[in-house]
Amino acid sequence: MSMVTIRNLTRTFDVSKPWLNRVLERLPKQTLTAVSDVTFEIEEKTVYALVGESGSGKSTIGKILVGLLPPSNGAVEVEGVDLAHETDKAVLSDLRSNIQMIFQDPYASLNPRWRVKDIIVEPVRARGGKVERLAEKLLEQVGLSALDADKFPHQFSGGQRQRICVARALASEPRLIVCDEPTSALDVSVQAQVLNLMSDLKENLGLTYLFISHDLTVVRHMADRIGVLYLGQLVEEASPDTLFETPKHPYTQMLLAAAPKLDQFGREEEPPQGEIPDPINPPPGCVFNPRCPLAADRCRSERPVLRRVGETRVACHMVEG
Repeated sequence: MSMVTIRNLTRTFDVSKPWLNRVLERLPKQTLTAVSDVTFEIEEKTVYALVGESGSGKSTIGKILVGLLPPSNGAVEVEGVDLAHETDKAVLSDLRSNIQMIFQDPYASLNPRWRVKDIIVEPVRARGGKVERLAEKLLEQVGLSALDADKFPHQFSGGQRQRICVARALASEPRLIVCDEPTSALDVSVQAQVLNLMSDLKENLGLTYLFISHDLTVVRHMADRIGVLYLGQLVEEASPDTLFETPKHPYTQMLLAAAPKLDQFGREEEPPQGEIPDPINPPPGCVFNPRCPLAADRCRSERPVLRRVGETRVACHMVEG
């Protein structure tokens, strides 16, 4: 059963200069398409990972899913409710209490003037719920001490702060958690601890994750399904084993070739050809064609459609069905 259904999702941003500058310099309006016609589903109690370079639209999709940004076009349905078009405020309020987010920087997302117990129980207190001993219970659940509830965020290490963020996300008993690169700001050894904690919580509480990351090693061990984004477009989607063993899209192959490998220390890789296109003026056809070694005339004029090839969904003219 699908927990999340995203259909033809598009999000644009107005990046034009101020009106007076445009008039004086005779410039047109400029828009940046951060997400372009993205479609995928997240099954209940699974981990769906979005990977790609910085600026590919991963965090934008996460923010749209939790309601921090409205979509420009398309539909985002959670448990059958369209977040953008649902008019019943009570339904939306109940649904949003089932969605939480863990941010990339654990210190920036914690109020430095609040004690940890107030930070953790805020999502519950805002809805009028009972908060007695809740912070202490959640701190112990994420591997910290109940005595830490009276401390301030600056008294903790980075890994401990991220555990506090996990506890806050769990406070409202959500069913879906959007994880926006939750371990990228942490040391490698601490990353493993936090990821193991998140895996255990998923199994014990029946959680569903949208996991946003650029670390392919993390994604392979965490995800049940992986979507690869490039310049706002979903170019490939498959299970981790299929994606890592038989990547079909040239961009996915490039990402995997560039990933660190312990058994190939000191190897030399051919650098990717071409330059990353300007997201304000993307190239016609396939957006990856300036860097693609397989690009043909069709790739430069016609945008490929995401289609199923075996167990993979891929958007590439050069991949044969």
